[in-house]
Amino acid sequence: MSRKAKVPIELPSGVEATLQGKTLSVKGPKGTLTRELMEGIVVTIEGQNIMVTLAPSFSHAFNFLGLFWSLIANMVEGVSKGFEKRLEMIGVGYRAAVQGSLLDLQIGVSHPTKISIPSGIEVAIEKNTNITVKGIDKQLVGQFAADIRSKRPPEPYKGKGIRYTDEYVRRKAGKAGKK
Repeated sequence: MSRKAKVPIELPSGVEATLQGKTLSVKGPKGTLTRELMEGIVVTIEGQNIMVTLAPSFSHAFNFLGLFWSLIANMVEGVSKGFEKRLEMIGVGYRAAVQGSLLDLQIGVSHPTKISIPSGIEVAIEKNTNITVKGIDKQLVGQFAADIRSKRPPEPYKGKGIRYTDEYVRRKAGKAGKK
């Protein structure tokens, strides 16, 4: 059995979970998330705890036990606190702006770079170069932040590009002078 799955997931105050067939729904102050459970994964709700176990005849689903425990724990955390990713743009003339449901990036290319913001995601811009992505679905927040970063990943020589705030970019030495 997965070590994580031995620990029950505690529901904070204001968060409630319901199970209908193979669909788990978690509702909290920030919103509602639902997830379809895999066959062989058994979820039981006991008071303010959620237990994730494996059905006895489904030993082949053992690999997914820890995964579903983490997915459910992320659902609970998302509807209670939410998730956030911060990115920063480093480079001359780099800037970002939110225009309705589009994120407009000026990243030194000749064509406009516009990314549509998915529903359930909030994007805030600070000082034209700091981007904050917020939402209740951890996977959606992380994927959208990765999509933004992929438009201009940081390069190792000058460090220009879009990076996570806590990301360290290893710098390379430039071309050595001729002796």
